[in-house]
Amino acid sequence: MRSPGVQLAWLSLAMFLGMTLWFSATAANAPIITEFHLSAAEAAWLTMAVQGGFVVGTLVSAMLNLPDVLNARRLFMVGCLLGAIANAALVVAPGQRTLVALRVVTGAALAWVYPPGMKVAADWFNERRGMALGTVVGALTIGSAFPHLLAAASATIPWRTLMLIASALAVVGGGVVVTCVGDGPYVARSARFDRSAVARVFSDRQTRLATLAYLGHMWELYAAWTWIAAFATAAAAAHASAAPVLGSIVAFATIASGAIGSVATGAFADRTGKARIAGWAMLASGTCCAIAGVVFRAPFVVVVLFAVVWGVAMAADSAQLSALVAQYSPSDHVGTALTIQTCVGFLLTMASIRLLPIVAQAIGWQWAFLVLVPGPLLGALALRGLPNESSNGDDLRV
Repeated sequence: MRSPGVQLAWLSLAMFLGMTLWFSATAANAPIITEFHLSAAEAAWLTMAVQGGFVVGTLVSAMLNLPDVLNARRLFMVGCLLGAIANAALVVAPGQRTLVALRVVTGAALAWVYPPGMKVAADWFNERRGMALGTVVGALTIGSAFPHLLAAASATIPWRTLMLIASALAVVGGGVVVTCVGDGPYVARSARFDRSAVARVFSDRQTRLATLAYLGHMWELYAAWTWIAAFATAAAAAHASAAPVLGSIVAFATIASGAIGSVATGAFADRTGKARIAGWAMLASGTCCAIAGVVFRAPFVVVVLFAVVWGVAMAADSAQLSALVAQYSPSDHVGTALTIQTCVGFLLTMASIRLLPIVAQAIGWQWAFLVLVPGPLLGALALRGLPNESSNGDDLRV
């Protein structure tokens, strides 16, 4: 009898390793921009390309019911391998178009990593699903932040080396999920293809409300994650202490601290109620969006501490919103429900990621994050329509 706690630990490690691919190029933005003479818009496309690829990948996966028809662990492994190959190919890219195309492929491959990974976690936990998904999303956030840590630890590290490290880690992650993680007892391991699965999943009002809340969350999350380094660099310049490494440090602190929020809320959500605790997190992160401009002029150490608090708040609701969708979806199409949820969410991130530098160019980075405020506030409003359920939980044995 495999221990759910041990399975969750191995799955979290695999998710951490696989998701290092997401921000690998974003962490190396500065040297890539310099070498390829990219404009601000072209640099934005490096991140948007990942989002776009992920949207296409999740849309195809959802329409074909891939996370439910195929074994989710094997799909996870294939996504890690394909993403690693595309990411490693950046080192020989001849120009900006190839860079963007490879990032699109990387994003599409990660559509077979993130949602299937959440399905595997849901498969091992039923009543304590909020805790399990919180842990997995925490691992995802650390994995997303890790390239920024590498960039900050060694400002002289060649960006091509950074790409190869991220790809190697993703390959290891794919190996971990198929060799150390098994199939759990709570979610159907495979289902027949159902062309009406997406419509059937979202015919439920509670699933729709949880997805609307997720959209509000995603309007803020990836735009803040993508541009927090630029915000921090501008804040450091305002204090006459500008250094590229400072932006990487703050970006890592912001994204990685999201793991604290995900795990902490996951520990309480199953007792307190997933909708309630996700709503609190959204109100907190929306407040941080609103006051970021005030903190901009504070001593830089305050900027760093603020970024950590904001990072905790803005990622704290993510896993609970996914857990709510898994909770209200048919057990044989949980994978499809989670995949289409992430698809529409990441489609929205492309708009906010592109909008933020346009606003910053017009009014400066100090107040740019104000455009993100409506997202978490409207998300919290959507959650008010959900019942506040809590439960006692599975036995988390290790």
